Amino acid sequence: MEEGEERKFSPSSLSSFLPFLPLLPFLLASLLLLTSFKPKHDYHVSVTQMQYNASSRSFEVSIRIFTDDLEKALSQSHSKQRFVIKDNDQNDRFVEEYIRKSFGLTDSQKKNIPIKYVGKEQEADATWVYLEIPFQGALNGCKLLNVTLMEVFDDQVNMTNVKFQSEKKTFLFKKGQTSHLL
Repeated sequence: MEEGEERKFSPSSLSSFLPFLPLLPFLLASLLLLTSFKPKHDYHVSVTQMQYNASSRSFEVSIRIFTDDLEKALSQSHSKQRFVIKDNDQNDRFVEEYIRKSFGLTDSQKKNIPIKYVGKEQEADATWVYLEIPFQGALNGCKLLNVTLMEVFDDQVNMTNVKFQSEKKTFLFKKGQTSHLL
């Protein structure tokens, strides 16, 4: 075949592919499985950063959750509806509702402190959820709850780093230890 010449198939050239025809369904199924495969992780953990901003008198909160775990939690809490979390989707109200049920701060009088949902952002295999919690006073007597994904995974661990003024503390939340006094 010379350069620039178009290659044309004829019935005789197609006959060379006939021995492979029975393999076509297998090859297509294999290709579909490989392209739809999402790598899974063997551990279930979220990481939360709570940093106090003195000028706004609030905690700035960021929660990093594996996206597939969050999708599974949303699905379980909404009659097995399928969720796909990504930037600019229509799922913010579902994520906000879920986080409000699973994450909270109470003051020393055991009153829930209101949480403002700021939004979410995609990063590789994780979703960042951003919150703001207005806060004044001392942390003594305040209680933090973090049961995120614990209804989905028995081995779920939620690590929370709290930075308030010059103090830094880390708390681990898991089955049997879902809240901590700050």
